[in-house]
Amino acid sequence: MKKTILAILVSISTITQAQTNPVIISWLQNNTTTGKHYVSGNYTPIVDAVLANVQKVQYSGSFVYISTRGIPTYITGPFLGGNTSLASDQNAIFKLPLNPTKNTGTPTNTTGGNIGLFINGVALFDYRDGVSWKNSSNSICGGPIQPPCTGDGVWNRDAIVAERDGFDCSKAHPANGNYHHHQNPSAFRLDLNVISTICNLYPSDGLYVIDSTKHSPLIGFAYDGFPIYGAYGYKNADGTGGIVRIKSSYKLRSISTRTTYANGTTVTTGPAVSGTYPLGYFREDYEYITTSLSTPDYLDEHNGRICITPEYPQGTYAYFCTVDAKWNSAYPYAVGPTFYGVKSATKVASITESVTTYTPSVTALFQSNIGDMKISTYPNPASDFIALQIGEFSHQNIYVTLFDINGKKLAETIIYQGSTMCYFDTRTLYDGEYLLSITDNQSSTTKKVIIQKD
Repeated sequence: MKKTILAILVSISTITQAQTNPVIISWLQNNTTTGKHYVSGNYTPIVDAVLANVQKVQYSGSFVYISTRGIPTYITGPFLGGNTSLASDQNAIFKLPLNPTKNTGTPTNTTGGNIGLFINGVALFDYRDGVSWKNSSNSICGGPIQPPCTGDGVWNRDAIVAERDGFDCSKAHPANGNYHHHQNPSAFRLDLNVISTICNLYPSDGLYVIDSTKHSPLIGFAYDGFPIYGAYGYKNADGTGGIVRIKSSYKLRSISTRTTYANGTTVTTGPAVSGTYPLGYFREDYEYITTSLSTPDYLDEHNGRICITPEYPQGTYAYFCTVDAKWNSAYPYAVGPTFYGVKSATKVASITESVTTYTPSVTALFQSNIGDMKISTYPNPASDFIALQIGEFSHQNIYVTLFDINGKKLAETIIYQGSTMCYFDTRTLYDGEYLLSITDNQSSTTKKVIIQKD
């Protein structure tokens, strides 16, 4: 009997410990909300029939299994620049390690396709767009307009630069329907230097909002199982030094021609540096600066470091989605060009071992006070619409209601989990003061806005 009781206690303890592992509890689970998308020329989003975020999380003693359709709650599309694909149902199961390990051998290169998964079930790709400068016949392959070839792999085109015109407001696009980010998943319009105006016509948000005053949230996991964070963290690896922008140790080379790599290797000549092919157009335009590691807020060659984070108070290896001082994405963007750990994640057709289904308890694990959130409204005064932006995504839906100054309800909407904003059409409202009530049914706050047509 004592042995039986002990076994039960050990089993309960194991489950409890497992359910504190961030790779189990951090996913945005949803089985009610579907995605939305824009098509070119239509500024009203189309509601899809595909569920957004992650539908199920299951785990064994060694792995966690994430079931997802690969669709976010934020509005996707349109994808210009010749990309006619739409974000489509991936109906996938991803298998990630519960306890990732450092790779003590030769680092594993990142590859084309999925190299990680964001906590909303959307794929992470690395820097590449799958095209290089020339093909095996020495014909141009990686020009501004992509011919139907992939190239010889010498001068590899950087997707963030070469495919910018095809990204939606959330800095993402699909490959054969597989919607993915190559970079920091925060909307273009939120950068300090806005380099794409797609949000002006097709407004959306992204997974998170950059906030220079707090440690960025955990936003995903790489295929070696280690966590991925946003752009800001603790200056020092031990959690001290305040909040700073965590910086890439890769820098653009000082070159005008493309004939050698940073290590001096002579290679097939690429195009000279120009306005058409600026520095940064190819991955090989960058070099890794090892001396950067003498400064604690710079990252290693994998774009990560061993450090304390809010989710890992005892420390972990963590990747960061790097940006420059103007919050524009900075190479290598998230992970890469090699993994720090043993790459062991994979996409599976089914689960072949005994697993436990994780049911999240939002109130216990992720409860926050809405009154403490950074909330902004714009434009204010407003004319045609009012947008409300919260400073961080929520693990639960947030309900926003528009009232007139006398308390009459005029409209209501939802900021869905994994999203950060909502809109109200105000074209039919009179000039004057209005109130926005924001609540998650556990805490609430109110914002005053002004409608002014002239």
